Amino acid sequence: MNTNSNLVERVIGFDSHPDSFTAAMLRGPSPAGAVVEKIFNKLPMARLSDWAKKNTTAQDLFVLEASGNSFQVVRGLAAIQRKALVLESCQLGKLKEAHANNDKISAVRIGKAYLAGTAKTVWVPDTRTQERRDWFHAHRKATKRTTQIRARLRSYLSDNGVRLKRNTHLTKPAEAEEHIRKASQWSARQWQVIEGLLMELRHAEELVGDIHRFAEPKKLVKYIGLNPAFDDSGESQWSGGIGGHGRKDLRCLLVEGAQAILRCSNNPLAQWGKKLLARKGSLNLVVCAVARRLAVAVWYLMMGRWTTLEEIDKGLELKIGKMISQVGAAGLKNLNKTRNTFREQIFQSLKTQNAWVLGTTVYTRNADGSFSRGLKPQSASSLAQEYGLR
Repeated sequence: MNTNSNLVERVIGFDSHPDSFTAAMLRGPSPAGAVVEKIFNKLPMARLSDWAKKNTTAQDLFVLEASGNSFQVVRGLAAIQRKALVLESCQLGKLKEAHANNDKISAVRIGKAYLAGTAKTVWVPDTRTQERRDWFHAHRKATKRTTQIRARLRSYLSDNGVRLKRNTHLTKPAEAEEHIRKASQWSARQWQVIEGLLMELRHAEELVGDIHRFAEPKKLVKYIGLNPAFDDSGESQWSGGIGGHGRKDLRCLLVEGAQAILRCSNNPLAQWGKKLLARKGSLNLVVCAVARRLAVAVWYLMMGRWTTLEEIDKGLELKIGKMISQVGAAGLKNLNKTRNTFREQIFQSLKTQNAWVLGTTVYTRNADGSFSRGLKPQSASSLAQEYGLR
């Protein structure tokens, strides 16, 4: 039984669709003792706010099954001071009756599943986090699609006896087309196929939660799935690797970052990883260990808990040098600075300043370690110019 159900007046099982919803009002502390007071069936979703204000109170609790528009429903209810939880669909799916099912039955089942305490709740992201998630997934899909099309194009060229030079940038239209045109005598239909693949590739190329819900770094590590799985039951004990739980997309991203770090020579984390590799002898284990450290670092960074930069290492110095090279002689002349003076100013800024410019947004570190953002574009430009960052 869910002990939290005693703290609410009624539990409202809510079955939502993009265009309609069904709500079952249950009163009682347990599934067996719950009484279905009333069921509202197939009401238009556009009437949700007015219906909730008229028929429910702030002491009621809405429970929904995780679905396409469940997060949007929760945000809409929160706007009118109504509490709502989203329940994991995996467990609710097991409770579904095979012989009979409709929206009324589903709404009652969702409410009783919450009262039973068998269904896990799902965290509802805020709108900014949802937007970052959507962009992150779009980026991952675009990256996958880009790799697929690039492989298809190279395969097609190989079938026709053409091997492109190393470091040919296929997503740079002029460069790629020039190399491919010169590589062979293409027929009109062959070139049409190539143009189609290049167009798909360019299109794919054109296509990131509240950290405080993780009380400690270990909880973020577990959420991502970088902690080893284990089973300690009775007399048997078993421990395994990672990969069967957590957020696969975030885990893959951190693993990729760890692999890139281990290819470095002077990076402190890479040196730590190589020492671990010498002791353990397993590259996969070391990659996951480095990825776990990255996850912990992400937690501290997003919490605003870090020490100020005291020393510019060789890797950072090299990156700054490349950035200054991108500014060029004309840019340095406009700034009225030499390369050395500009480098020293950037070093000093990194060690002492509390503001950084990303695009048109200025992020300022506050005294408590938190961030504030949202300065006007003209203020951001003037601040960036003052710091020599743009």
